[in-house]
Parts: sequence; structure tokens; C-alpha cells
Amino acid sequence: MSTTEPVIEVGAFKRALGRYATGVVVVSARAGVHDHAMTANSFTAVSLDPPLVLFCVERDARFHDAVTEAGVFGVSVLAVGQRPAATWLATPGRPLIGQLDMVPHERGPNGCALVTGALSQLEAQVEDVHRAGDHSIVVGRVLHLAAPDDPPPPLLYYRSRYAGGPAAY
Repeated sequence: MSTTEPVIEVGAFKRALGRYATGVVVVSARAGVHDHAMTANSFTAVSLDPPLVLFCVERDARFHDAVTEAGVFGVSVLAVGQRPAATWLATPGRPLIGQLDMVPHERGPNGCALVTGALSQLEAQVEDVHRAGDHSIVVGRVLHLAAPDDPPPPLLYYRSRYAGGPAAY
């Protein structure tokens, strides 16, 4: 029995997956003397024991090389009021040097930049990198985490747009 691979049009694929609402995170890494950061909605827990998380990054993005060089990454789960940070760190071609100057942040114990006021923050050591099409799946073991007791509403991503806020809940 032979099977043919279906042809999936990129626009239709993006529209279909855009119907799945996700949270928004900033992933950061310090490679050499420079902080690198990117906005992502492809972030999830993998395992409780050991505590593992993953995110996906384009293989040709400069963040890909930065996180593999650094070996440690930070994740900040964004609140609805942090949309400007998400928008800025998703802007293609933004300058590398000083890209976090406009984003309030602090250093985690492992040196990663973490967005101040995020719903939660964590740092993870890169455990594995898996090639997956034009992206890599980066798996990390959680080394540090923090989460406030009474967080504001989350920033969401739905149908290729940011969403969220008190009216959504």
C-alpha cells in the first residue's frame, strides 16, 4: 500500500493552528557578552520528574545559535500589560545590542534576563536540541523558578493576534 504525503498550504496550516490560544513568553539567553531574547508561544512543560520544559526556535534565527552556545535559557510568562515587550522582541531585524534596554528585566541566579513582573519566571539548562523541520525543539531542565501568588491576567496569542485582559475572563 503506498501513501502520498498530502500537500498542506502554509496559510491554511497557520490559520488552523491559530485557532489554538496560547500563552506568550519571552525566552532569553546570554551568549558571550550579549543578551538575546525572543517572543514565543511554542512553550510547554514536558516532564515533572525531572522538571523539563521545551520551546521551539527557527534554526536560522540568531537566537538558535545563542541558546545553544549559552547552554542556559530563561523564560518569562507574560502578563497582558507586557504586550509591548512581546511585540518588540518579536520584531524581525531588531538590533542585537541593547534589545532589552526598553524591557524591564532582572537577572536570574543563572544569569538569564527575566522580564520584571512576569506571571512566572524560570531558568533552564539545555538538555537536548531536536531538529524538527525548519525549527529546533529545545528541551531544558528547570534550575530555578518563581511565580507570584496573585498574578494579573495572562497575555494570550490567538488567530495571529495578541489577546487577553480583564474583559476576556
